[in-house]
Amino acid sequence: MKLLRFGEPGQEKPGLLDGETLRDLSGVIRDVNPQTLSDAALENLRQLDFSTLPEVTGNPRIGACVARVGKFICIGLNYKDHADETGAAYPKEPIIFMKATSAIQGPNDTILIPRNSKKTDWEVELGVVIGRAGKYISVENALSHVAGYCTINDVSEREFQMERGGTWDKGKGCDTFGPIGPYLVTRDEVPDPQNLSLWLEVDGHRYQNGTTANMIFTVAELVSCVSQFMSLQPGDIISTGTPAGVGLGQKPEPVYLQAGQTIRLAVEGLGEQLQRVAQDA
Repeated sequence: MKLLRFGEPGQEKPGLLDGETLRDLSGVIRDVNPQTLSDAALENLRQLDFSTLPEVTGNPRIGACVARVGKFICIGLNYKDHADETGAAYPKEPIIFMKATSAIQGPNDTILIPRNSKKTDWEVELGVVIGRAGKYISVENALSHVAGYCTINDVSEREFQMERGGTWDKGKGCDTFGPIGPYLVTRDEVPDPQNLSLWLEVDGHRYQNGTTANMIFTVAELVSCVSQFMSLQPGDIISTGTPAGVGLGQKPEPVYLQAGQTIRLAVEGLGEQLQRVAQDA
């Protein structure tokens, strides 16, 4: 299934993509949130006759595909080619950092370059949405804790991240820096998360063109590893790293986002995002 949320910010309704038709799920569930991500809850939705659900007409705004995200967990330097382009050694174990949940927005909402930013960058990533709570999860059981997957743009301000002292979080959690969606694709429709292409373009120029096969740590290994340090709860999101082609890695000089540009990105089977870039006030 492809679950999504549509409507104006703060007023989103749950929906389901039935082929090319958007269906309204608000008569069945309150929202796509931690309470509706368990295997049992998702199976109940699968048993519905989708054709009986109201059709959503027009072109509504698409919101973040999950509401009430508890933790937005990110993984750094998890693609061999991205580590290579930054000159970093491959991590011995996953690099874990947090992105503020206030950064979350819809997949097509405007990205705002923060005040005083000089180095706002892009990162297409595979997102993992947790559906079942757990801690100290084994690699073998890790994917059973996953509700589904989504496309994420891990927007990053490199000066804030690397040159302002402290951890990476300063450059990762700015408002609008976490577009997720357009939809959550349940894990039964993604039999191998290590075999997905992903790409990103700025103003029609393709900068990133990678595959999750190039991850240093697999999705199962990441879920297991994160759960050794914190419990995972339904609705938590793990953003699993980005392939080569970020602005920071461009040669001979880095390239960063400018107001007025347009970003398109997608993960295979998980939907496309389209964002305009603007300067924050």
